[in-house]
Amino acid sequence: MRGFDAIAHVLKAEGTEYLFCYPDNQLINSAAALGIRPVMSRTERTTVNMADGYTRMLNGRRNGVVVTQSGPGIENAYGGIAHAYADSVPILVIPGGTARGRQGSHPDFAAVPNYAGITKWAAQINQGSRIAEIMRRAHTFLRTGRGSPVLVEVPADVGAEDVGDAPDYRPVAHVRSAGDPADVRAAVRALLGAERPVIFAGQGVLWADASAALVQLAELLDVPVATTNSGKSGFPEHHPLALGAAGNTITKQAREFLNHADCVFAIGASLTTNLASAAIPRGKVMIQSTVDERDLNKDHHLAHAILGDARLVLEQMVEEVQRQAGADGRRNAGRAREVRKVRDEFMEEWMPLLTSDEVPLNPYRVMWDLMHTVDRAATTVTHDSGHPRDQLIPIWESTVPHGYLGWGNSTQLGYSLGLVMGAKLAAPERTFVNFMGDAAIGMAGMDIETAVRLKIPVLTMVLNNQVLSGYPARYQSAVEQFGFTELYGDYAAVAQALGAYGERVGDPREIVPAIERAQSELAKGRPALLEFMTKEENRLARYPVS
Repeated sequence: MRGFDAIAHVLKAEGTEYLFCYPDNQLINSAAALGIRPVMSRTERTTVNMADGYTRMLNGRRNGVVVTQSGPGIENAYGGIAHAYADSVPILVIPGGTARGRQGSHPDFAAVPNYAGITKWAAQINQGSRIAEIMRRAHTFLRTGRGSPVLVEVPADVGAEDVGDAPDYRPVAHVRSAGDPADVRAAVRALLGAERPVIFAGQGVLWADASAALVQLAELLDVPVATTNSGKSGFPEHHPLALGAAGNTITKQAREFLNHADCVFAIGASLTTNLASAAIPRGKVMIQSTVDERDLNKDHHLAHAILGDARLVLEQMVEEVQRQAGADGRRNAGRAREVRKVRDEFMEEWMPLLTSDEVPLNPYRVMWDLMHTVDRAATTVTHDSGHPRDQLIPIWESTVPHGYLGWGNSTQLGYSLGLVMGAKLAAPERTFVNFMGDAAIGMAGMDIETAVRLKIPVLTMVLNNQVLSGYPARYQSAVEQFGFTELYGDYAAVAQALGAYGERVGDPREIVPAIERAQSELAKGRPALLEFMTKEENRLARYPVS
């Protein structure tokens, strides 16, 4: 058995279904011989993005596996892996490598040192006899603590050498830890003693499959819940205590309750103020629970900290609330009425845009009509970077875990297309929709062909305002002289040429019928792209921190 065959046997033992790959790497043939399906996109970055989406939808129960050739393949994959690292997604990356006798000879690209900064662990299989050992270590790092990419480089001669029989390998279990009971008691005591507590939930809730436990704790404490962008859908947003998402844009109710809270409990969130997580005013009692000690006491001084898996910690807190406050906790303290009042104000403020009959179309109208056309419980929506993200986050109401794939720790244009294709492979029963601007489709649009070729029926909604929204004011002289931010293209026609269903929409009365026509195509197994001719809409849901 060759080294490549031995690695393929390890992947098969770990339950690998797909190899997200781009030739040339002999591991692809070895894996295919064992029934692991190769999935090839048009670029290495999209290949990585697909593995990322696949892993997210499965909560890391199975990890997406990326295989590239040595040199240009792993070089081109850097952006996608950097994105997965920023968003804490545990994918396994297996690049080919230069034969051991030629390493260090220019222009040899050494993946291990070059990827050390954007992986949890990067190693080389330097001997065939170490395949089981190093693959076991790789899967251990994938399945413990904070999620991150792991890289294992396979030199060409190691992959080709005879390693004897199939390796003695057993799958690696997921390892989770609960919080220190003393820390849990102190945190619950602080929450029960607060007058206006708020829970701020991050994507750790989704990774831990902890939504049910979060709802139970919120109801016991009668505490409203906001989420980060990446944590959006971890708490059902039609729940009476839901404040919605708080990222670069934010609902009015999330901002108001965070502003006036006296105690904030962050669960599964890093508390890093950035595009994925809104600012929290100073002067509050801060409680944080995370799996990564590097998150603690970073942007905020913590009154209480708990290290542990989000679901285990939430279950501990539920039990502790019942011990300290009784079986019913402090339900019905009136918080839901307060949330409803501000939520109604927010919706009244934005309803003119959500129902606008403007031509060119208002992008908010497109999002609103989609939300009221699809079955949200069976649909997963995501955004691309920039205005599609900022407009969708506060408006879209998520009702089930992973009904929304939020991101923003890295903001690479074009990411959403690979994300939904990989996610669809993980959950084929769901409908997947990604919103892209005209800049994003230019970055990744050729991978519509990937969806067609692999029969991955996803719906791409392109919001085409023919300009890089938000940039013209900052580059006014360049715009006037060179048309610096103007973009042109008939993306529906491009989709048609690539074999997908494509339709351009400019009449607000045609938004819903076009979505329904696209749904019919998805049901036939055909990907679809709807191009909406929109105005440049720079009104965003932002409210002052106080």
